[in-house]
Amino acid sequence: MDIKNNNKAIGVMDSGVGGLTVLKQLLKICPNEDYLYFGDTKNLPYGEKSKEELIEIVKEIFDFFETQSVKAVVLACNTTSATAYEELKDKYSFKIYPLIQTVAKCVSKDNDFTRIGVMATQATVNSKKYTQEFNKNNPKIKVFEQACPLWVPIVEKQITCSDEKEAITGYLNKVLEFNPQKIILGCTHYPYLLDKLSKYAPKELFINPAQIFANYIKEDLDKNNLLNPQISGHIQYFASSEPESFKQNAKIFMEIDAEPHLVKL
Repeated sequence: MDIKNNNKAIGVMDSGVGGLTVLKQLLKICPNEDYLYFGDTKNLPYGEKSKEELIEIVKEIFDFFETQSVKAVVLACNTTSATAYEELKDKYSFKIYPLIQTVAKCVSKDNDFTRIGVMATQATVNSKKYTQEFNKNNPKIKVFEQACPLWVPIVEKQITCSDEKEAITGYLNKVLEFNPQKIILGCTHYPYLLDKLSKYAPKELFINPAQIFANYIKEDLDKNNLLNPQISGHIQYFASSEPESFKQNAKIFMEIDAEPHLVKL
């Protein structure tokens, strides 16, 4: 890529507001970048869609980012990283950063790890993408994947506190029986459960992928002379439906000052 591309924006996409966990980490370590965040509220939840549907959805969002002349796109979503990345990675002018593949590659570099737990959505677990990527990068690491369908509702306060302990320990205990050295929180909502999870297991056991992901992206941009030299950047938000609801729901993760733009796919 030409060095003149370094002043272009970075696109970040997710099915809704969950990817804001990744954007939040990027803002901490790359505050000088311009960001375009796309929340595909029209098509959520992604977990119920077929691979073919997801590829077509992501293609439409990538086409939008292409019109915005971004220098990179961050797939801040486990489901689309598992289903659409391989199909689309070589079809655009910008660099694409997939969450699962990046995190697995980074964690695999630690030669002390032989047992990794993954807690994720049903769609991500069904894809077995974390297991595949760890096998590719470090075959000695054994992976146990556990679906946690009730955890997103806990984050979004859709179930009561009395249900909370059973919903958390029911999934967590299955992973702890595997005796993992680390547990990857394989959904962008899950890092917000860390305080609750730490009641039942050591906090340091859990990995927030957003932190690893953001650090890798910064290092890779730097390596390719794509870091923006400006002093500070700005953010634009886009939603494929109901931008007002997107802004309201985003408060779970971070305050959004600007009104999201509606983009009809």
